[in-house]
Amino acid sequence: MPYDKPLYSMEREEKREHTLTLTDRKQLQLTGVLDVDSFDTEEFLLKTTLGYLMVRGHNLHMKNLNVDDGSLTIQGKIHAFDYIDESKQSPGKGFFGKLLK
Repeated sequence: MPYDKPLYSMEREEKREHTLTLTDRKQLQLTGVLDVDSFDTEEFLLKTTLGYLMVRGHNLHMKNLNVDDGSLTIQGKIHAFDYIDESKQSPGKGFFGKLLK
């Protein structure tokens, strides 16, 4: 049975504001999170309304995740965060190439 509307709407991505609030490098609060692709105690890979975001640190853990409003809190020692921009990479190096280097 075909659906009239897609289950995943691009409209949802455009309407959410994306913010980051880092407090004392111990807590990172985010809004505009669409999906948590992967995570462990050293690294989080998040899909946000502005693209993929990689958060790196030590002893990281997810404190709060609300998928309805797209908010997430990560606690631990935050070392870095970086947006992965496909358009600025050299030819032949894709998203997974950057992750696996």
